[in-house]
Amino acid sequence: GIPAEQPVPFSHKHHVEGLGMDCRFCHTSVEKSSFAGIPSTATCMKCHNVIWKESPALEPVRESWRTGKPLNWQRVHDLPDHVYFNHSIHIAKGVSCTECHGQVNEMPLMYKKNTLHMEWCLQCHRHPETRLSPKEEAVNPHWEKPDNIKEMQKDLMTKYNVRTVQNCSACHR
Repeated sequence: GIPAEQPVPFSHKHHVEGLGMDCRFCHTSVEKSSFAGIPSTATCMKCHNVIWKESPALEPVRESWRTGKPLNWQRVHDLPDHVYFNHSIHIAKGVSCTECHGQVNEMPLMYKKNTLHMEWCLQCHRHPETRLSPKEEAVNPHWEKPDNIKEMQKDLMTKYNVRTVQNCSACHR
């Protein structure tokens, strides 16, 4: 994948691997909203009003903070308007962030790992058991599948009431 041009060269690798930040620190709504959300300038400034506060690379963040004008982030995973996707449902059912977004924690600059085209999504919707993890691990990019993963995923299908969803109206509303 090719990284999108962004107003700031944000490195998930630095923030997650280097600093040990949890994805939910910035993506606060991923577990409770349909939209995971691009973090606001205020989120960046929670740290960057103290650290790297003179960095030239972060001048767009400081300018956004001063003016109140949001940064113009380019959505990397931008679904068409006719597609409905709910992050919170997927997380609640044990589908980890990495299943769709890849190992973001290893990306110096964000890029699209998977196409997110309909046929790609349907692979999971037809066989969701192959993509499940325990809910508490869904936002953990370091979770490693255990040896008994197939048995675990079969149990999670029942525990989380996961169904195969292939009705067009589930995603096209």
